[in-house]
Amino acid sequence: MSLLTSQNRTACIEFLRDLVRMRSYSGEEGEIAGRVADEMRRLGFHQVYRDRAGNVIGRVGKGTQRLLFDGHMDVVGVGNLAAWQDDPFSGLVQDDMLYGRGSVDMKSGLAAMIYGVKALLDADLLPKGEIVVAAVVQEEPAEGVAIRSLIDDEGLWPSFVVLGEPTNLEIALGHRGRVELLVTTEGRACHGSTPELGDNALYAASKVIFGIELLAGNLGEDPKLGKGSIAVTGIDCPSGSRNMVPDHCELIIDRRLTLGETRERALSEVRQILQREGVRGEVSVADRTTRTYTGHIDRGIEYYPPWLMPEDSPLVKAAVRGVERALEHRPKLRVWGFSTDGAYTRGEAGIPTIGFGPGDDRLAHTANEHVRVSDVLLAVEGYAQIALEILGKR
Repeated sequence: MSLLTSQNRTACIEFLRDLVRMRSYSGEEGEIAGRVADEMRRLGFHQVYRDRAGNVIGRVGKGTQRLLFDGHMDVVGVGNLAAWQDDPFSGLVQDDMLYGRGSVDMKSGLAAMIYGVKALLDADLLPKGEIVVAAVVQEEPAEGVAIRSLIDDEGLWPSFVVLGEPTNLEIALGHRGRVELLVTTEGRACHGSTPELGDNALYAASKVIFGIELLAGNLGEDPKLGKGSIAVTGIDCPSGSRNMVPDHCELIIDRRLTLGETRERALSEVRQILQREGVRGEVSVADRTTRTYTGHIDRGIEYYPPWLMPEDSPLVKAAVRGVERALEHRPKLRVWGFSTDGAYTRGEAGIPTIGFGPGDDRLAHTANEHVRVSDVLLAVEGYAQIALEILGKR
């Protein structure tokens, strides 16, 4: 039996359409944060507030155990507008599909989590512990940073975390980590007409690129998360003019880490390439500075560890039972191909974490992004049942 009333089913989708219509790019989430907070208050959350980073926190219930539903409010850019069939921020609903940037990643999950709590409130089925819905900022450029601020700085430590990123209504157990590496190669500048008098830093960078291409086939592998990967994603060789041999070159490397791989290993692998090729240069982890719409600044490095939950863990078993009751079939267990806030909650903090959300994650960040309306409503039921299974009925 559905916990969500017909009236709230309609209200949930209208709320989601409102969220999709808002251009909540990373660092510009102020408007959507206000809308989320207003909706939480209207729906009867016991406490609603924003922390200094601009995350919106809604809390209901009380108890020794705390379940945190985590969803981000920010979206990536729309890319080439010509590739979209309609306004990327229309929130158009047609044939059970809701279209727009963020519909899959991940405003549908966020709306469904909020209404999952509403379903429990209306049915007088609040579980024994506390439920917290955190609508966080800046996840797209720096996953885990905002939720770390909420948990570490604000002291809101959860017993369990459910991430609302898209899973096609399956249960995600983890994902590979990532580290962004910077490689600098050094040379000696000279006039382009006499290249033999200089030392071309771009040529040195090309040797590194070739070495990275060879390294890609020899990275670690995990039976569940798959193989690590490495890719050069950017290059910059500034020089004084177009007829001048560059003396400095910078490479950006996207390194995905499977279980058993670390940032230290990733650094060492690339350093060995420089040494083998006789290249003068350095390898480092990229620095990160995050500034939220509230002006809160967080500094760190671009490193997000891998994580994987055991299939037989109490959290996974409880989530499977809850989703099975909501969907009337047993959900598949899977992993994500991308990184999420779980890089902090499980990868760093060790908090039991799973993922469950509406939407096909292959549509994230694509033109004409869309989600099934019916799947959003099933996710509402799923979140409510997950909460009851994890925390227990009163």
